[in-house]
Amino acid sequence: MAKEKVLVTSALPYANGPIHLGHLSGAYLPADIYVRYKRLNGDDVLYICGSDEHGVPITISADKEGVSPKVIIDRFHEINKKAFEKFGMSFDNYSRTSLPIHHDTAKEFFLEFYNRGILKEKKSHQFYDEKAKMFLPDRYVEGTCPNCESEDARGDECENCGALYDPSDLINPKSKISGETPVLKETSHWFFPLGDYQPNLEKYVNVMNEKYGWKENVMQYNRSWFKDGLKDRAVTRDLDWGVKVPLDEAQTKVIYVWFEAVLGYISSTKEYSENVGEPDLWKKYWQDSETKYIAFIGKDNVVFHCIIFPAMLMAWNNGEQKEKYCLPQNVPANEFLNFEGKKFSKSRNWGIDADKFLELFPADPLRYTLAANLPENRDTDFYWKEFQLRNNSELADILGNFINRTFTFVFKHFEGKVPVLGKLEKIDEEMLNEISEYPKRTGDLFERYKVKDCTNEIMNLARDGNKYFNDSEPWKTIKSNKEKCATTLHVCMQAIYTLAELFSPVIPYTSEKLFNMLDAKPVAWAKCGEPQLNAGHQMNKAEILFPKIEDEVIEEQISKLNSEKSELPKEKDELISYDEFMKTKLKVAEIISAEKIEKSKKLIKLKVKLDDGERQLVAGIAEHHQPEDLPGKKVVIVANLQPAKLMGEESQGMILAVEKKDGALQIITVDNSVKNGTRVK
Repeated sequence: MAKEKVLVTSALPYANGPIHLGHLSGAYLPADIYVRYKRLNGDDVLYICGSDEHGVPITISADKEGVSPKVIIDRFHEINKKAFEKFGMSFDNYSRTSLPIHHDTAKEFFLEFYNRGILKEKKSHQFYDEKAKMFLPDRYVEGTCPNCESEDARGDECENCGALYDPSDLINPKSKISGETPVLKETSHWFFPLGDYQPNLEKYVNVMNEKYGWKENVMQYNRSWFKDGLKDRAVTRDLDWGVKVPLDEAQTKVIYVWFEAVLGYISSTKEYSENVGEPDLWKKYWQDSETKYIAFIGKDNVVFHCIIFPAMLMAWNNGEQKEKYCLPQNVPANEFLNFEGKKFSKSRNWGIDADKFLELFPADPLRYTLAANLPENRDTDFYWKEFQLRNNSELADILGNFINRTFTFVFKHFEGKVPVLGKLEKIDEEMLNEISEYPKRTGDLFERYKVKDCTNEIMNLARDGNKYFNDSEPWKTIKSNKEKCATTLHVCMQAIYTLAELFSPVIPYTSEKLFNMLDAKPVAWAKCGEPQLNAGHQMNKAEILFPKIEDEVIEEQISKLNSEKSELPKEKDELISYDEFMKTKLKVAEIISAEKIEKSKKLIKLKVKLDDGERQLVAGIAEHHQPEDLPGKKVVIVANLQPAKLMGEESQGMILAVEKKDGALQIITVDNSVKNGTRVK
């Protein structure tokens, strides 16, 4: 098989806070495991990442602390870089978007598009704080949503109902800088015509999917964006923190972070090239049609890596210059990892940061636990008890036990040397055949980005090894047939060698210790299932690879979590009288039709039928239910609610739903035999 040239990137983490376990399982651990596998496969691999250090959230954090944005980014760049190192991330380069090399790269792209007339200048009205003498980005303005009347809506979007609106429609806007009411003031910005590239983007995504099998969740996100239609996107902002717009008439503007952050992959590769003394080396990866570019991200970044970044590269490639950038061949985005049944939340102090976790436990048990439960196709959860179980019952009792019992026997009865392979019986041949098949079996899974399945499959080899050891009964044959015992242990040692290599992408620190115990080195991935340890090879003393995690250690973490949870302000239920409750009329209604509301991520427009006719409802369930699945269902609605307008659509009632542990909304349905309009009591 021909060796590949592979460029791998992981989403640039935002330097506004420490990374947590959810981040690790989304864009970083799967990429690192894939990269380590590809290197062992002999491929030419370059792994790039770095800190995303511009944008409004950083300036808000700086304002709150009364420091400069640089203080914030310096702090969290170092925290996250050290956490990644301790976790075992094998980046070839971990850069920063605040570096001059990145600013130059972003300006180069901006000017290329500006000079070719791609960017469109448009005038618009934006909130301006007269007291602070500055234009206010959306996150610096809060007010009342014009649709749902939520009181903490942002300048152009309401997180409560998902509505998008013109800033001038925000009710009672206030500046988060001064607390004053801002005024609308005209400003001009440059826009990238994303919609112009939609036909080519759709073709690109479909071709890549057909050739390389993109994940269905990624394709669904893309289809949703294409269905809504791509719009022009502003590439400049009125801010003083970021990459300065390289135009004389735009000295007070910066390049929008969505435009310049993705270019951090290119600038980080340029920095790597300079660091190794080959300034043009970056072109070998970014501007070679043979490059296999894989972008690992979380699902919240799909639009940037499947649509926006490829569109920018397409725009560049359509120019007259000879250098053409390669586009992602695959974007294996993961879903989210939750923590003990709930989403990670900094504001609610829910979760644990990577640096804090790694102060308590070594990296490999965490890497294994996350890898064996990656949210590849759906959201998954991290539980402290599961972490303990994975460490104790799988790493220690399956993998560690197989290694320890084999080494103990070899050192006790064969002077720590690999025993001679004697006459093979059926059980020995079957085990050797099984060992030889694992490199291809697991390699095929890695090539398809099925890290979770691969991790569990590798552990199956350790299970096979334990079963083979038990069925061969070396504790008996050492007394009755030492040659047969030697054969058993020889086969076990070959299995351990194979496990050392197969597991090295997942638990690299442990594999390094294991190779030291074997006094051996890895070989090409395809060959690690072949016999690698010769009879008579002297090994080093074994060590305990996975100490058990005691119950009290885990209970302490759970207790701490519950303690922190109890310190959060609790919402008190306001008691109502029986008569007040009886005023609410809950009725059964049949859904006749359902459709998503344009420009809203959360809202679906429903037409329902009761006993007295039909009516329209607007429900915030679009992220949890597909419109085509709803017609025909019988649901419970609040039938005597005052009508309200959401996104310009009148809602004549409210549909009832339950919120599950993962935050998903499940509408309450009733049996189809119940008549429309039946009162629910």
